[in-house]
Amino acid sequence: MHEWKVASARETALVAREIAALLLPGAIVQLTGNLGAGKTTLTKSLVAAWGVDSEDSVSSPTFTLIHEYGEPVRVYHIDLYRLETPREFHGLGLDDIFESGARVLVEWGEKFAPLLPTDRYIVEIEHAGGDARRITLTDRR
Repeated sequence: MHEWKVASARETALVAREIAALLLPGAIVQLTGNLGAGKTTLTKSLVAAWGVDSEDSVSSPTFTLIHEYGEPVRVYHIDLYRLETPREFHGLGLDDIFESGARVLVEWGEKFAPLLPTDRYIVEIEHAGGDARRITLTDRR
């Protein structure tokens, strides 16, 4: 397990570079944290660290559910916040995405943790007072 404490978006970007170096192509990452914790901020920095030229367009896929970055796709960014049932989860066809060889970032993955691949990383972002955040990376591979 790795742990960092950050106090700004700039520090989050620096941590994202460290995390990005650990996550090889094909990595599945469950991003966990309350609303406003910084999951999308971290995602923007991860996508940039992997050299995918779309940092400015990275946004939360809360309403579209899945964003793809890179050509060919090198990163999938999935948001499960609005899903309520396993049937909705399975309706997204995520098995193909998980097997694509691209890095896959899943926000709100804890809602459907038993349905995610067991071989995955978990990145948890927690409020640590004021603007500070605690970021932990756990390798469950």
